[in-house]
Amino acid sequence: MDHNTKTVYLAVTLIGLVSMMGDIVYEGGRGVIPSYLQLLGASAFIVGLVSGLGDFIGYALRLVSGYLSDKSRAYWQFMFIGYGLIIAIPMLSIASFWPIAALFVIMERLGKAVRAPARDTIVSIISKGVGVGKAFGLHELMDQIGAVMGPLIVSTILYFTLNNYTITFATLFIPYTILLVTLSYVYLKVRSKVLENMSYETSSGGKSFSKDFYIYSLAVFTNVLGLIPASLILYKASIILSPSKMDWLVPLLFMLIQLVDAPTALVAGIVFDRIGTIILTIPFFLSIFASFFTFYAHNLMFLIVSCIFYGIVLGMQESVYRAAVSYYVPRDVRGTAYGIFNTVYGVGLLFSGTLFGLLLDFKAELLYIIFYTTIMQILALLCLLKSIRKRGSFE
Repeated sequence: MDHNTKTVYLAVTLIGLVSMMGDIVYEGGRGVIPSYLQLLGASAFIVGLVSGLGDFIGYALRLVSGYLSDKSRAYWQFMFIGYGLIIAIPMLSIASFWPIAALFVIMERLGKAVRAPARDTIVSIISKGVGVGKAFGLHELMDQIGAVMGPLIVSTILYFTLNNYTITFATLFIPYTILLVTLSYVYLKVRSKVLENMSYETSSGGKSFSKDFYIYSLAVFTNVLGLIPASLILYKASIILSPSKMDWLVPLLFMLIQLVDAPTALVAGIVFDRIGTIILTIPFFLSIFASFFTFYAHNLMFLIVSCIFYGIVLGMQESVYRAAVSYYVPRDVRGTAYGIFNTVYGVGLLFSGTLFGLLLDFKAELLYIIFYTTIMQILALLCLLKSIRKRGSFE
């Protein structure tokens, strides 16, 4: 391994470290948010709507933040603002009504919208020479270490405080402070590497994005429409576990999703660099089973199976779905491309969260769930196959 390759891996690992600290806070909090909203009086529809709306804002506004980060090249400033807004999660400790809690949830997702395009662009810029799939896979692995630690910490606090959500959320101020210190350190260590690689970029010459990019985005949109959100898997778990006072197990299910997500992301990233976007046929197909087992579940075991399938899909969404964007667009407009892609992704999350929430509230027949999810994934696969590129022109 030459010096440049080592430098790239170090830079990606450091950025992953920032994401890891962020995930300890917001993934730890998100693991119990559905249960917390239910405790505050929210229905499955409300939980699905808040989750979907938050994710929609968190993804749709990336179109604006991605464009602005490209124009200003102020990638680090966007990261500082975005990660700073994670404070909304520990602020849930003061929420006594579900609308207030929902506002904090959406505030954190707004921060995600601000930081994500800039962060993804930085990862794609510094990945030159090692493969964008490997870079995103390594970043996601680091990210998911935090996503596992967060729910575990939250579950432990809930257990020892007898399900005291106020103390649990307030405790997250500690890792939030560590996050800000870590981000400042990473900025000082990695900034020069980003500037160095940006100086070698070639301009797109004002060319518009390829048709394949939009078809690929449509494929992902359709895939998300047919995939039940994690928030509703956890909501179903809280319904099953609450009567026996076992709410503390809910964040452990979320941790299971992250445990499956992490190695999946790394392996998928490596395979992606070898075979390209054809690998996305796997998560599209598996999306059907995550939805099926959630609606079929009448005990914890079926929800565990659902979490495993969802974790595999999520691992690929967080690595190769994003990495594939670099196959379609040049570097100097990649922030904008990630903004467009994530907007489409966010609209899909809004619709799927709302729809699946209604289906849960009305106890929809399992046959309808199977039919709907299967049709969505078939359409997604058709769009994907039409857009596929074996190797990227802009890697």
